[in-house]
Order: sequence, then structure tokens, then C-alpha cells
Amino acid sequence: MGTPEFTLAAAEKQAGRKAWAYRQFIGKTPLVDKKDAEQVAGKTAIVTGSNIGLGLETARQLLDLGVARLIMAVRTVSKGEKARENLLAGRKDFKGEIEVWELDMLSYDSIQKFAERTKTLDRLDIAILNAGAYRAFEEFHSSTGYEDSIQVNYLSTIFLSILLLPVLKEKAQTKPGRLTIVSSDTASWAKFEERKERPLLAFYKKKTDPKNWNHAERYGTSKLLGQLGASKLVEKVSSSAVVLNLVNPGLCYGTEIVRDGDGHFLGTIYRLGFRALGKPAPVGARSIVHAGVSFGEASHGQYTEDGEIRPLAALLYKPEGKEIATQLWEETLAELPSAPVQESLQALSN
Repeated sequence: MGTPEFTLAAAEKQAGRKAWAYRQFIGKTPLVDKKDAEQVAGKTAIVTGSNIGLGLETARQLLDLGVARLIMAVRTVSKGEKARENLLAGRKDFKGEIEVWELDMLSYDSIQKFAERTKTLDRLDIAILNAGAYRAFEEFHSSTGYEDSIQVNYLSTIFLSILLLPVLKEKAQTKPGRLTIVSSDTASWAKFEERKERPLLAFYKKKTDPKNWNHAERYGTSKLLGQLGASKLVEKVSSSAVVLNLVNPGLCYGTEIVRDGDGHFLGTIYRLGFRALGKPAPVGARSIVHAGVSFGEASHGQYTEDGEIRPLAALLYKPEGKEIATQLWEETLAELPSAPVQESLQALSN
């Protein structure tokens, strides 16, 4: 199957609320096909943010499919160890390994150390970058100065992606390796009114008037930046070496993504809304697992959901979006730690 060619009209239709409601309440997320499960057996996989919610359920499903070595990348190791025990419960005959590795997505140093550690693995076949942040209230990262959701969901995620791609290229035993970034419907809904700012990234260091802070808009924008950045990153790696794709698990409850609002009225409203409208986390995780194991090279640089390849955000099908992606990529390379990024990109080009 060749790579799908989506139009702007298809992307705009996908972004509509009616299309979302259909996917959320009527559409079905199939289980991974048995033939794909057979391809997973014996492999080594990384899942970030895997101690709770979608990450934990993704890890569980990968183990059910036969992953032999699972690396749980978590910010707090003690919480990861508890989640590890949860995954091991009932697996009396499990012969594989589940390891907990520290990874703080708010620290470039932690990200770099994690990536260096992956180079010691005898194989690495699948990396699923699920860890993310949703900030109910505007916060800035003390080290870089960026608003937290932009830092975690875009800058840190693209940094980790760049560092892991050459490891996957080298160590995947069955080509191609797989790198999946968890995205969101909200990328298509972001107004992204700052799109003409130059430089663009500097905008996300500016404090917003609390009266104008829109947490949902900023989250969606962070995921849109992720799609724009990934559209340039896929140009650096052949799909025959590593398939890089994005996935939307849909709105799911039990994910803890809105825990930032706990103790506030806003947090209560969000939890009630997620419970009323959301899918169970295990169902959302199916989409993530599909993206990580089911698709061939046709999904390289593509956006997937419910086991299907779907359009990216509409902006990526416009000339303006391509210009913004190029601008963002140049600014991103200037912002991230230069030496490890250039080393990784050079390894990909080789």
C-alpha cells in the first residue's frame, strides 16, 4: 500500500466537530491484527510516560502482543516500579524483561542521558513517545524559559525523537524501526493566531495576561507544533530505516492528563467532561499500539487513528504551513542542544 495523498478538504472535514463526534462515539478501534502481533514477538520497546493512563495501557498491550523487553520511561522511578508490578501481575509465565528508566521531559540533560543509555541495548525496535503535559494554568520552565506544554509536547519530544532515530536505525533487528509520537485532535482545532510571529518560538516565552490564558488552545498549539516539526524531521530519515508516524488516541478518561487542575473548579469540570465524553484508556491505547506496530512504510510522516491513516492538521496542506514548518525547524535546531542534535542528524544522513 502506497502513502495516502490527502487533500486540504479532507483535512478540514476530519477536523470538524461532527467528524470528531463520529470517531469518538460511533467509530471503532479494532484490536491489533494477529499477523501484526506475530511481528511484535521478541522485540524491545520503549514507552514514555508509561506509569499511568494511556502509556501504562500501551505498555500492557505491547506485552500482551509478545514484546520481550519493555522499557518504561518515567519521571519518577518509584511510581514506575509500582506500575511495573501492576504489569507483571498475572504474568506468571512471562519470560521477558520490564525495566524502569528515568526520563524527565522537562530536562534536556535527562533526555540526553536516557538516549545515551539506549545505545547500550542489544536491540531497539519500537519507541512510543506518549509523555505529555496539559497545563491548566500558565507555567514556564525555569531552565529554558518556555511555557511548559510547549516545552514538553514539542521541544523536548522533538529532541528525544531526533536522538532516538539513529538508535532505532542501528538497533532494530527487523527493519524498519518504529517511532510513534502521540498527537491529538486538538492540533486541528488550534487557532494558532501567533503563526506570523518571527521568531515564532520566542512567542512562547511571553507571559499571557491571566484573563486571556487559554489552556486548551495552548495544548492544541503544542500538538500542532509537533506535527509541523515532525513533517521536517521525517525528511531526515528513510522510511526503510525507521518509520516515524503520529497517532491520535482520541479523548480518553483515566489518563491523568488534566491532573494539573486538581483542587480547582476547572479540574473538576474537566474530569467530569472527560468521564462523560471520553473513551476508556485501554481503547485509546489500541490506536497507539496500531501506530507502533501495524503500519508499514506508508505511515511514514503520517497521522493515524483507530488503526487507519488519517489527514494531519489542515495547516500542513497549505503553502503557509510548509513555510511555517521550515521556519519552526530552523528555530528548533537553534534552540536544542547543538552537539547531540547534529551528531544524530549526521548519523541519519549516513
